[in-house]
Amino acid sequence: MLNTTRQPLRLLSRLHAARAETDTLFDTVEPEFLFERPISERHRLAFYIGHLEAFDRNLLSASLGLTSDRADLDELFAFGIDPVDGQLPSDQPSDWPPLETFYRYRDEVRAQLDDALHRDDDAASNDQLLHVAIEHRLMHAETLSYLLHQMPFDTKRASAPRSPRTLRAVAQEKVRVTAGKTRLGLSASSGEFGWDNEFDAHTVEVPAFTIDKYKVTNGQYLAFLMDGGYARREFWSDADWKWLTQNAIRHPAFWLQENGEWFWRSMFDLIPLPLDWPVYVSHAEASAFARWAGHALPTEAQWQRAAFGAEEVPAIEEMRGDSLRFDPVAVDDADLIPPGPFPIVGMRGNGWEWTSSVFAPFAGFRRFDCYPGYSEPFFDGKHFVLKGGSARTAASMLRPSFRNWFQPHYPYVYAGFRCVDR
Repeated sequence: MLNTTRQPLRLLSRLHAARAETDTLFDTVEPEFLFERPISERHRLAFYIGHLEAFDRNLLSASLGLTSDRADLDELFAFGIDPVDGQLPSDQPSDWPPLETFYRYRDEVRAQLDDALHRDDDAASNDQLLHVAIEHRLMHAETLSYLLHQMPFDTKRASAPRSPRTLRAVAQEKVRVTAGKTRLGLSASSGEFGWDNEFDAHTVEVPAFTIDKYKVTNGQYLAFLMDGGYARREFWSDADWKWLTQNAIRHPAFWLQENGEWFWRSMFDLIPLPLDWPVYVSHAEASAFARWAGHALPTEAQWQRAAFGAEEVPAIEEMRGDSLRFDPVAVDDADLIPPGPFPIVGMRGNGWEWTSSVFAPFAGFRRFDCYPGYSEPFFDGKHFVLKGGSARTAASMLRPSFRNWFQPHYPYVYAGFRCVDR
């Protein structure tokens, strides 16, 4: 699944850059708040300081011939403190080691791995493991970002410019996508790195359809909300309505209302709701909007056809690089990654896009031996495919074959959507 031409310096440099990215995110939080849990379903922030290193050590130690004298921390930081009987995590800060232990573990693991990798630069078999370590860390960097997004502003250090305040509406347009082929996945013979669920490549015939030119904006979604969208049972499936009512969901997780005015929860402050930015919502909320509008969410194949047609596309690093932002930009921004064969705007790098496709394996799926739990446990009929990538997604994972997935009632991801005709 991977070209084994050894490139040790490039891969090690990428690993160091990924470490710097996660270190910067942890440094954004005032230290006294690192044992907070911003989202109830997730671990406390400090856990991830140890987890990223434990993952790398557990992944690479065997091939590098390494041993560890802290098996207790290797296990703790690999899995955390398990919730009881499938409930939400209930551990307390006092259940964890002191913060200094996390940082000492981090530094010791990095030093050991780097020394071994420098001495083992002829071992081409480690290339795939390094790719796994790098992208695993970069995925967590995006997760950490949206965890931090939900924290009170006074718990964070404002290390980035404030977001622009835009109130400009964007008129939605429709684009006709002609019938034709599209390719899903990566070829196992291509020599390119991909995760197990990206294999094997296959071609799909897609009938003609119409799709939104732009992502659905905050302004458009506000019209749905103002029309009673969250109170109208007819727009929600049974499971989605149960989630909505039991959790008193009344608006997107990135919105707040004060004195009758709507605001966007940016990373470091509240800003007036940017009407031309893509709305970030759960799959349940996206599906409800689509029904209200008389449309539907695209399938994975429709999204792929709209984004790429049947053509190969240039490497994303050549178009965007790894310049990451905490917030999206307007859905019609001129600096977005250029469209593919159809004049559809912003399909990569300005917010993940929900599809109607249940996350499932492609024909020929083989789970990774080095990470058997990455995809297979989620082929449960309860997760949906997202495509495209957000402003916090690393460039390597904006590749056409990459597949993200989440359950339908998780509203914290940097994920929006666009609609297709029924």
